Amino acid sequence: MTSTAAAIATPRQKAAVSVEFDHVVKAFGPVQVLHGVSFSLEPGRVYGLLGENGAGKSTLMKILAGYEPLTSGSLRVNGHAQQFAGSRDAEALGIVLIHQEFNLAEDLGIAQNIFLGHEKKKGWLLDDAAMAREAAAALAEVGLHIDPATKVRRLIVAEKQLVEIAKALSRHARLLIMDEPTATLTPGETERLFKLIAQLRADGVTVVYISHKLDEVERVTDEVIVMRDGRFVARARTADVTRQQMANLMVGRELADLYPPRDVVALDAAPAMRVSHFTVPGWAEDASFEVRPGEILGFAGLVGAGRTELFEGLLGLRSASGRVEIHGQAVQLRNPREAAKHGLTYLSEDRKGKGLHVNFGLRQNLTLMALERYATPWLHPDAERRALAVAVKDYGIRTGDLDARASSLSGGNQQKLALAKVLQPKPKIVVLDEPTRGVDVGAKRDIYFLIQRLAREGLAVIVVSSELMELIGLCHRVAVMRAGRLVTTLDAEALTEEELIAHATGTR
Repeated sequence: MTSTAAAIATPRQKAAVSVEFDHVVKAFGPVQVLHGVSFSLEPGRVYGLLGENGAGKSTLMKILAGYEPLTSGSLRVNGHAQQFAGSRDAEALGIVLIHQEFNLAEDLGIAQNIFLGHEKKKGWLLDDAAMAREAAAALAEVGLHIDPATKVRRLIVAEKQLVEIAKALSRHARLLIMDEPTATLTPGETERLFKLIAQLRADGVTVVYISHKLDEVERVTDEVIVMRDGRFVARARTADVTRQQMANLMVGRELADLYPPRDVVALDAAPAMRVSHFTVPGWAEDASFEVRPGEILGFAGLVGAGRTELFEGLLGLRSASGRVEIHGQAVQLRNPREAAKHGLTYLSEDRKGKGLHVNFGLRQNLTLMALERYATPWLHPDAERRALAVAVKDYGIRTGDLDARASSLSGGNQQKLALAKVLQPKPKIVVLDEPTRGVDVGAKRDIYFLIQRLAREGLAVIVVSSELMELIGLCHRVAVMRAGRLVTTLDAEALTEEELIAHATGTR
């Protein structure tokens, strides 16, 4: 253990937190989301908390971390009943939640974010030097070597995730809740996080690890606890259950055939889109590729390889140069609206920041990219409602209220709504950036079969993903980027995790 790690870990070494949920009920108005949940957490163990989106995992953990009050039942910490007035009360007992959706102030520096609400002072003044030192130590612990004064808005998504973890470490957590912590991390960063979790366990810290990546759950946890439809359904030693059994417990049925069968694509078909010598300054250089109607083309690469930035350049979201042809015609795409008119649409990896307006209603989100169809010239809410009813059925969006806000949906259902939204303009080419990030295994399967359906309907589909098995199971070909360059494109027969990692890291 490094000296910085020792400095961070010391306040936790004598600490221990045990938790007991006893018939916990949570209702939001007339809607009950937790139904008498009971189980306990012991110190110094790593628990995998599993369940589909909407199973109640996040709500239960928000109660534990002081962000939500329970409706009835009890929460006991170290044998004492607790009803936290806020997250500060929970943090005082060493209970810290790392949110799946970032809880950072974009215009403040990293150190300012880490100590926001917990500022260190020297007399009447803020002790900026001390906060910078401690922030640097916490950042080093998670493997992020960057100036603590850097503004958060300048960070990429993976760096923001590491800042969230560093912020939790600075609170000297005794019970640490991690909600999808590796969703944006590289394999190397994930390995470092796993070592950190092992050190926390050795220091007596309780860790609750929420993830839909069952291989990670299998590797890093001691026990799994499964929730379904707001209820506790099972608990077992991780070593005693297989990934398939975990998945079946989560969805309440046998979950076989996660990936749809791969259809044959006409190799002699004219490309739906051909990109030649495309450059996004500072991110992607001289990239050339093509995608055919009915094809699912994957893009692999480590975080920072330039995949997202390449497609943001194609959509006119970044300055770029190069040639783009759509169905044989050269086009200039200066913004996403122009791209949509030419039949190209894009789903951002940042679901809440760029994919949806979460404080808008479902129908307003759905029709936003195709308003000309619903406003002639005045907006027709009835037509929007009919379109939403069709989308809810077609895309399997689970909601009890068509007039609800997007923020009321679980992560998987928000992602389905975002997919339905970008498909409203009826594109011919669709780019899906991390389409299953933070989505449970049941919703993943739904999305995979939806992607296959789009390809069968003749769309050209591009999937940018950090999950290698997702690319291997879904795609006809996978392009690999490294350090801003497209280094190879592999056919389905050549796709293995080892091969993709070798090209992505430059060992091939």
